Amino acid sequence: MVKQSFKLGDIEFSNRVLAASGTFGYGDEVKELVDVNRLGGIVTKSLSWKPRDGNAPRRIAETPAGMLNSIGLANIGVHKFIEDKLPYLRALKTVKVVNIAASSVQEYCDVLSLLDQQQGVDAFEINVSCPNVKEGGLSFGTNCDMVREITAELRALTKKPLIMKLTPNVTHISEFARAAEDAGADAVSVINTLIGMAVDIKTRKPKLSTVTGGLSGPAIKPIALAKVYEVAQAVKIPIIGVGGISTVEDALEFLLVGATAVQVGSINFIDPSAGPKIADGLAAYGEKQGLGDVGQLVGAMDSNVEFSVLQSWL
Repeated sequence: MVKQSFKLGDIEFSNRVLAASGTFGYGDEVKELVDVNRLGGIVTKSLSWKPRDGNAPRRIAETPAGMLNSIGLANIGVHKFIEDKLPYLRALKTVKVVNIAASSVQEYCDVLSLLDQQQGVDAFEINVSCPNVKEGGLSFGTNCDMVREITAELRALTKKPLIMKLTPNVTHISEFARAAEDAGADAVSVINTLIGMAVDIKTRKPKLSTVTGGLSGPAIKPIALAKVYEVAQAVKIPIIGVGGISTVEDALEFLLVGATAVQVGSINFIDPSAGPKIADGLAAYGEKQGLGDVGQLVGAMDSNVEFSVLQSWL
């Protein structure tokens, strides 16, 4: 049998496929459709200190090979999550990673500190693609110093694995990955959604109420792969690849360019069982290749191209 598990800090994941934040709710929404325990882990929908209604409709639009969303980090708030959702999550055998979103450094710290005390929370993923209300609404994730500061502040508050989810909407994502690594992050998730938009030619209006939104799905996979490869050349901490993964072939590509694990996102809206299927597919591929561990695929791409040459294209 091929080994599928891997460790992040003191936490062991049964396989290398996780459900991405925002695509699996809090886990209980899909329990009638798929055995969540077959996933290596589930990343919850983003949580903030207070409940958020999110943006006004319309906030989802289908695009060729993808989708745009402008949900606006709508969520039930950390207190309601602990009361209503955490009891179900505690009973799961899979790893529970709680995603945190905030509009200030203090809010990040408050949410994490409260969750760190709770049984059933195994790790944290920090969404830094959030508006910093003290800086005119600019995203934390596009300021390298802010990513470093948030990582350092949160690192001091928990011994659990800390994963920083990075935005691709920057020039060199590797700089942000290095900042997170230097400040104590255990891993980085690469990438979050890309900025995109769509227009209704009949009404001549944007299809989203916020005009632009986050693009996800197969359309962004080539970009996500390039970003993972870039980051893999820059840091030593594990990378969790995210972006357009729909098949086992997609997941294999991410592992080969340097991802330790992957998250499946938009495909869950079409097939909630995609994650377990991909995990099974990775194991089958490993057996066919005569591998003892799926981890042997991480960074195993055969390339004679120097990264310094590629940088001119990034």
